[in-house]
Parts: sequence; C-alpha cells; structure tokens
Amino acid sequence: MKFKTDETDPSVLYKLLTGTIIPRPIGWISTIDNSGINNLAPFSYFNMVSSDPPCVMFSTRRDNNQYKDTLNNVLQNGQFVVNLVTMDVVEQMNATSAAVPSEVDEFELTNLTPIDSVFIQPKRVKESPIHLECEMIHHYFMDNNDGGGACIVIGKIKIIHIDDSILMENNRINLDVYKPVARLAGSNYSTLGELFSIKRA
Repeated sequence: MKFKTDETDPSVLYKLLTGTIIPRPIGWISTIDNSGINNLAPFSYFNMVSSDPPCVMFSTRRDNNQYKDTLNNVLQNGQFVVNLVTMDVVEQMNATSAAVPSEVDEFELTNLTPIDSVFIQPKRVKESPIHLECEMIHHYFMDNNDGGGACIVIGKIKIIHIDDSILMENNRINLDVYKPVARLAGSNYSTLGELFSIKRA
C-alpha cells in the first residue's frame, strides 16, 4: 500500500505516522505566561537535537488557527522546562493533556508540585526525576491552508536536573529506577521492555 501525502486525508496521515514512528519520548513541557499562570502539557513530537550545544525540540499542532497555550507562552518569554515522564506520573501526565482554559493551572488540576527553576521562570514538576531548563533559540512555523499546521521549537538546555536515585557510576542512568514511558498511537504507551545491545560498527 502506498499513500501519497498530498492526496491522503490528514486524519489518516496522523494515524499512519503516529502508529509507525514509535516509540516516541514524551516531553512534558511546563511554561508560564506573562500573568504568572503555569501551564503543563505533554508532547510526543519531541526529541533531543544535539548534545553540543545541548538542544531539544518539540512540535505543537495548530487547530482552527489556534495554537496551544504552551507555544503561546514560549513565544511570550522564550522559556520552557522539559520534565521527563515515568511510570510514577503517567496518569497525571495524561490528565494534563486535557483541553482546558488557559487560566487553568495544570499543576493544581493534577495535584503536582511546582518547584522553582534555577535560570528561567517556568516551574519544574517535582514528581519528575529529570528536568531540562531551556531557552528557545529558534522556532519555525509550518502552515497549511485550512487553519492547521504546526510549529517546531528548538531550545538550548541551560541546566539538567537529575534525581540522585537514578544516577549510577560514571553518570550512567539506572533504567530500572528511572522507568521512562514512551508514546505509541491512540491511547497506547510503552515502557522499555526487553533491552539488547549491539556494538557499533
């Protein structure tokens, strides 16, 4: 089966792409608006871009000519925190994906604990073992003709917070303690499952 992307309904493309490009890490992104209202939302269009300089990216969709609060806040002040998702917080992460008014603080909505960042204004999720404080260095809009589209945001990591409980010797991560969660398609998520190693050629 072949699908020409310019002839395929966007809902079908979404299903095909999110069902095949898996697993995807989840960037649980906290931001703050100019009125001081916290926002927290998960994004599976997320990944590391480079380690030198240390940068990450996330992409957010536009629906009916409107962007999500996350992007609006980042465009206001250029700052965001990536909180990484584990099994311990997966239910609360899912709850923060709900569409709620911009004046709603998702930390309060899901009984999560906001803690201060070191270099930027947005709060960190205390219950997450890893936080990446980021400053936006670039964003790029991808528009289409029906009110949809997306925006890619690239942020430079200013500081990495890692809970001591998941660190081992030589700064390796203890995956048995970390227990990260990845996004699949629909309502499906994944843990790491069976691990295997292959030496690089």
